[in-house]
Amino acid sequence: MPYLTEAALAADLAVRDLTDPAAGQHAVQLIVDAVLAAATARWPSATLTVHRGSRIVDVADNYDRLGYSPDATARDTRHTRYVSPDRMLRSQTSALVPGAVRAMTGTDALLACPGIVYRRDSIDRLHTGTPHQLDLWRITAGPPASGLAPVPAGGEERGLPGAAADELIELVAVAVSAALPGTSWRVRPAAHPYTTDGLEIEAWSGTEWVEIGECGVAAAHVLRRPGIRGLALGLGLDRLVMLRKGITDIRLLRSADPRVAGQMTSLAPYRPVPSGPAARRDLSVAMPPGVTAEELGDRVRDLLGPDAGLVEEVAIRSVTPAADLPAASRERLGIRADEVNVLLRVILRDPHGTLPGDRANDLRDRIWHGLTAGHHETGDSGGQAPAEPAGAAVERGP
Repeated sequence: MPYLTEAALAADLAVRDLTDPAAGQHAVQLIVDAVLAAATARWPSATLTVHRGSRIVDVADNYDRLGYSPDATARDTRHTRYVSPDRMLRSQTSALVPGAVRAMTGTDALLACPGIVYRRDSIDRLHTGTPHQLDLWRITAGPPASGLAPVPAGGEERGLPGAAADELIELVAVAVSAALPGTSWRVRPAAHPYTTDGLEIEAWSGTEWVEIGECGVAAAHVLRRPGIRGLALGLGLDRLVMLRKGITDIRLLRSADPRVAGQMTSLAPYRPVPSGPAARRDLSVAMPPGVTAEELGDRVRDLLGPDAGLVEEVAIRSVTPAADLPAASRERLGIRADEVNVLLRVILRDPHGTLPGDRANDLRDRIWHGLTAGHHETGDSGGQAPAEPAGAAVERGP
């Protein structure tokens, strides 16, 4: 199993946690504050405990104690950043919950676990490899909560029968109303290893429903304490800030441009800063079968390092088995029989200004070189002409 190198781990740990006030003010913190203030106002008798923990956690807390099966897809190195056989960069703030439960006293509590998490994720306007989450669990005395009745088709947020359903929906309503005042939301059935009767939470963006979190009745194997029951809520903080402020590109949350960064210390509507046109580049590469947009997004971030913020999107346009390619294309790609030809579209854009063409070409070449290391030089897409402007350099892999 491949583990993070010391350099890679240091780079990951150096990424600012936007939920942490010690690193400076940010709108993400204001969302957390609003949700926790609303929850404590609704349940004043509950003891609020904010548990941050370490970014490096036990694999057992991130997976085993949350109920993930030994062969769960999430455990694969394509999705998880392992530090050692039993340690990893947390992939969800739910990994902090077992420790928070172990440390809690009493039987009436609100457990809040905010923080940055690490994902091998695709690159587009809504996804990042370092998102922020908030787990908020409502713990009370009593036997495990009864299961929810099935959610009707359509999964609307109201009308779920049963006491547990009422309590869960109230928790969601309190949190979402505080984070997104006046915004319509709904829930749909979803399975989570650490809950029973899980639900996915979506909010209306004005044009479409956007996932903002998940919830459910806390599973007994997570609580592991007699005499308590719980409700689990997890929220995607980046999405909430984007919806609250009207931001369409997640890269802006970490922008160093003063015109943007100055707007990230409040929840006031975002005033767009002009950006230049997008530069689109198509790349044709030989890859293992089954490669995903998440894996490619993670590779591109690693290849470009600090310049990854100039990539707006990496999308798979087509996947063609080697056997279906013309012989000339197979030769130019240096593709093996067990590989596939992946046509990628890379969209490059400086969110704060214009990206010069030669700079875009350089970024494209660095991506291509990294992805095709070990293969023959190619500039084609299954026999088609490359989509680079004249003069674009294509480096030969080692």
